[in-house]
Amino acid sequence: MQQAFKTLQTAKGTLSQRGWFPATSGNMSVRIKCSSLENNQPIIAITSSGKDKSVHTSEDFLLVNLNGDLFYPTNLKPSAETLIHTSIYQLIPNCEAVFHVHTIYNNLISALYGDQGKVIFMKHEMLKAFNIWKEDASITIPIVENHANIPKLAEEIRRVIHPEVPGVLIKNHGIYVWGDSDFATKRHLEAFEFLFEYQINMFFLEKFNQT
Repeated sequence: MQQAFKTLQTAKGTLSQRGWFPATSGNMSVRIKCSSLENNQPIIAITSSGKDKSVHTSEDFLLVNLNGDLFYPTNLKPSAETLIHTSIYQLIPNCEAVFHVHTIYNNLISALYGDQGKVIFMKHEMLKAFNIWKEDASITIPIVENHANIPKLAEEIRRVIHPEVPGVLIKNHGIYVWGDSDFATKRHLEAFEFLFEYQINMFFLEKFNQT
C-alpha cells in the first residue's frame, strides 16, 4: 500500500508541476495486488477528492475495491470519478494505472473534434510511445460527451474503449489514460498531450496562413 501511495505521490508531483491538475481537478490511481485477500483480489489506490495536488499530505490517497467501495473506514472521499477508474481496470486486464488530467490542449482538441466523436493522428514519430512502429502509423482517440452523471459517463467510456488505444477524451473536460505500469501510463499521457499541442498549433498556423 505504501509503495502504491509513493508511486502516486511521485507522479502527482511531476504532473502538478506541469499545471495539469488546475483547481484540484484530475485524479490518479494504481492497482494493488493484495495476496492476503481471497483470490488475490485487486484493490485500487486512488486520489482523495478535493485535494490540492501541488501539495503532498498524508490524506492524498485511499483504497477502494473494483466496485469503487472504500477498502477501509475513512473520512476521506475517493475521487468523484472513481467509477470511471474501476471500469477501465475491469475492461483492460493488464491495466495497472489510470491518470486523468485537465489541460488547455486536451480541452481544445475535444471541442474541435468532439462532434466527430474521435480525433486521428497520423505519421507522427511520437506514436512510437504507444508501441506503434509502422511507417504510416496512426492512432484514433475516441471522444465522448461530458455527462454530469458519472455512471452514464463511465458507461460511455466503457463503450468506446479500445485495448490498443490507451486513452479517451471527454469533451470540454479532460483525458483518461492508462497503461500496464505507472511508467507506461505517464508515457502515454505525455505523448497524447504532445500530439494535442502540435495539432492545436498547426490548426492556428494554417488559419494564420489563410489570412
